[in-house]
Amino acid sequence: MFQIFLSAFATLFVAVGPVEVASMFLALTTNVNPPHRRKLAVLAAVTATGVLLAFALGGLQLLALLGVGLPAFRTAGGILLLMMSAELLLRQHSAISSLTGKEAEAAQNRTDIAIFPLAIPLTAGPGSMTAIVLLMGKAHTATNAALVLAALALVILITFLSMLLSDRLMRLLGTIGANVIARVSGILLAALAMQFIFDGLHASGVFN
Repeated sequence: MFQIFLSAFATLFVAVGPVEVASMFLALTTNVNPPHRRKLAVLAAVTATGVLLAFALGGLQLLALLGVGLPAFRTAGGILLLMMSAELLLRQHSAISSLTGKEAEAAQNRTDIAIFPLAIPLTAGPGSMTAIVLLMGKAHTATNAALVLAALALVILITFLSMLLSDRLMRLLGTIGANVIARVSGILLAALAMQFIFDGLHASGVFN
């Protein structure tokens, strides 16, 4: 049971990336007063939790409605996570530089930054959505599913605390420390992605 929880936690931690979310939160709330920053952090965490819970509890049913089998989704999800790991490993710029023009404009306005881009797509993004559906798909018992949800709750809590303590965290890690964490996370995510791909191909009967 502990191994299931640890595996789910590691997958979700790497997919969400609390350190990167914290660095983005700090960049977007530089001139925001502390009470409002706390409010933004709470709203972002609650929104991301709701989105990921919806995918955790209804993702498999949605796939069934679309006629997509879990092996196909597992393989496609593994490829998506592999692409995400490549971005973590090869990216040369800070998180703020990865924003598109519209995202940067929304960030400057600071109206709904708790929802976009903090909650979606930074915390509840394609990688974390894919990961939670795949993990729930492998949880064949209620106990295992509860462990996956507990791991999700812990990752969201860490992400929330990282946003609240983002200024201290960035001072502690520095640019080099944040980059090291991103690179190590990329390697771990690549390994997990390949495992998802192998599992999907095996379940589909492509190879035994």
